[in-house]
Amino acid sequence: MQDVVLALLAKEPSHGYELRARLQEALGPVGDALNAGQVYVTLTRLEKAGLVTAEHVGQTHRPDRKVYALTAEGRDRVDAWLRDLTWGKPSEFHLKLVAAAAARLADPVDLVEAQRGELLRRLAEVQRAALNEPDGSAAALLIEGVTLRLEADLRWLDACARYWERKG
Repeated sequence: MQDVVLALLAKEPSHGYELRARLQEALGPVGDALNAGQVYVTLTRLEKAGLVTAEHVGQTHRPDRKVYALTAEGRDRVDAWLRDLTWGKPSEFHLKLVAAAAARLADPVDLVEAQRGELLRRLAEVQRAALNEPDGSAAALLIEGVTLRLEADLRWLDACARYWERKG
């Protein structure tokens, strides 16, 4: 969550409500489960870590609003996050694509292609390991599950590439 919030702030300084709305839009129905306080807790942690700064902005007939902006360290962390090919949940990668596109930090298709290369590398490793396992072993069953998951993730990346190519 921290990296996504930082990436969304890379586009422009924002207050918590704006960030939450952008996250919900990016996640669609999955975003409905997003706890309203999670964005604010994340912003507080990022501020304490020196990755964002907060400025109180006055409003007419309303309480002041805290507007958050990236620090240089925050921008460095966003850059590192965009280069990171660690594969977690597809929803995390989806947020990376949406945040990168929204802030014009990177071409989502390039991110998809880099991730595809990493997953293909992992798939080749798993397939080599499968060759060393006897049929019917418990390890072969586990390797089959890993292979199927990687293949499914690669198909999903194909769908991501098609979407972002049309959008671009």
